[in-house]
Amino acid sequence: MTGLVAAPIDRLGRLLDKLTAGDGFSLLDEAGVAAFADAPGACVLLFVEDPASVPESWDVGVVLPEVLKDLGHPCRAGVVTPETGRTLRGRYGFSRWPAAVFLRDGGYLGVIEGMQDWSVFVSEVRAILSGPVRRPPGIGVAVHADHESPACH
Repeated sequence: MTGLVAAPIDRLGRLLDKLTAGDGFSLLDEAGVAAFADAPGACVLLFVEDPASVPESWDVGVVLPEVLKDLGHPCRAGVVTPETGRTLRGRYGFSRWPAAVFLRDGGYLGVIEGMQDWSVFVSEVRAILSGPVRRPPGIGVAVHADHESPACH
């Protein structure tokens, strides 16, 4: 048969469905992120992109739920859509998708960007969740007044 075109696979929709229906992640918009992040206890916000353009989003979407189960650490999990993620990424200082941002009681703990080997992922999640709340990193733009030199004083 000629002239038939296969319907495009909605990879992002499948990923979001897997994470929400399959793994129990909350699907968060901008207002939802604020409420979710400020709730008591530890949480992770998984910022994803369409797996068609950023395949690592699917990889992390498969591995992160398993890492969280394996750790046995109480940690609420939410997934942030690409549109919302682009709006909020400066708040959490990450530059690469996917990004898993960890928070406790609304305070920043750390971020893991991209896909990691299993042992690295597990050790980084453990270290982040056991660490102190700290200031989120900036987005990497140096800021200084016109009259200042960028050199150290």
